[in-house]
Amino acid sequence: MTNKKMKATFCLMGVLASQAAIILVIYTPWTDLLSPSFLFISRWLGIAAVIAYCLRKASLTTWIFGSMLIGIAIGVDFPELAMNLKVVSQVFLKLIKTVIAPLLFGTLVVGIAGHSDLKQVGRMGWKSLLYFELVTTLALLIGLLAINISQAGVGIELPVGEAPIQGTARSWQEVILHIFPENIAKSIVEGEILQIVLFSILFGIGLALVKDGKKKQLMLSFTESLSEVMFNFTRVIMYFAPFGVGAAIAYTVGEMGLGILINLFHLLATLYVALVAFLVMVLLPIAILLKIPVLKFIKVISEPVSIAFATTSSEAALPKAMEAMEKFGVPRKIVAFVMPTGYSFNLDGTTLYLALASIFVAQAAGIQMGIGDQLLMVLTLMLTSKGVAGIPRASLIILMGTAASFNLPMAPIFLILAIDELMDMARTSVNVIGNCLATCVIAKWEGEFGLKSEDNLSLLTPDVERISSIHNDIAKKHTHA
Repeated sequence: MTNKKMKATFCLMGVLASQAAIILVIYTPWTDLLSPSFLFISRWLGIAAVIAYCLRKASLTTWIFGSMLIGIAIGVDFPELAMNLKVVSQVFLKLIKTVIAPLLFGTLVVGIAGHSDLKQVGRMGWKSLLYFELVTTLALLIGLLAINISQAGVGIELPVGEAPIQGTARSWQEVILHIFPENIAKSIVEGEILQIVLFSILFGIGLALVKDGKKKQLMLSFTESLSEVMFNFTRVIMYFAPFGVGAAIAYTVGEMGLGILINLFHLLATLYVALVAFLVMVLLPIAILLKIPVLKFIKVISEPVSIAFATTSSEAALPKAMEAMEKFGVPRKIVAFVMPTGYSFNLDGTTLYLALASIFVAQAAGIQMGIGDQLLMVLTLMLTSKGVAGIPRASLIILMGTAASFNLPMAPIFLILAIDELMDMARTSVNVIGNCLATCVIAKWEGEFGLKSEDNLSLLTPDVERISSIHNDIAKKHTHA
């Protein structure tokens, strides 16, 4: 039975390869050589093979890729049908929007109040947060620079009605006032993500200052439960993702033609180049400056990074990463604090991607953003990207929230979603590399790098046990960071 399945898979892949060869090799240089009907039949034989493969594989990632190809075919061959599929993508968008406010509130409050015991964490607390903010800010700036150089979103013509109407410029006083919420319910209704984040941060600080342990634990348990519920709610929504992606691509191709795909691959190349630049220009100099053995470090992290790349999940690599860092010479007590905290506050790859993708959306909308507006967007992303590690498509949620705050259209985000899996592999790998290096940096600053760890506290202290159990549960679900 296994051999039959293998043969069937190879046959399907052969059909796919043959269709690609017909379209790319023959049709491209000699457009008049093949009849449209032959191309139509050939194309849909390939799509039938894609559907059969997706049914056999039965994974969400496979279906997202498959739906992208199906959507392109529908947009090319049935443009009228493709135009009517827009409502499907809009349903998916509405479902995603419902997640933003409760998700940010729950994760940020837990992230702040759950790591606020300065007597316990001591110097590691402020050193870790200082390092996290410095490195993630550099990642955001590199992403900003990369997209401004590549101009990957320039030249895209959005469907009529998708681009927002340009508003009047606001003074700096109005910009500052706009950050602070006057009514949290109003902020949620209007999708003011920065106001929601500020409220959540202040709420988390207030909860951290509560002296009554019972009252504090009650609210902390509530916010943890809220985060877990929204986590599962998002997972349910993501099962609808193939339909949303396929419908969005079909509508886009039907409205704008196949030329839009060139911009997407331009964006993909920009991200990969920017991530490599971040590794070489930021993380490598940090490792050299602190005299961390780079080659040995690369060898040690190769396994957790490969897990992250294959599963597109930072959390799937968490147990292996913690084990690897302890073997590398980082004490358990430092690994136990820095690694889980870094998964909330030190997502280097994700923050770089968010800066890059946000400006791509503005470029696609034909909106010229000045350096002041771009820096304000970076500030927003620097806050909103915290505390959402382990949430399926967290970057998509944050990107949508940021776009809404800056009056940007949602159509380009659906274009990005079409290649999000390919982008997710790279940014997730960088997330893991960044957090592994962060544990080494803090250990170096504490003067404990390379010391024997027998006398250190076990990883399973009460607080860390709770954190680790959450992350291990996430890892089992193979979610996307």
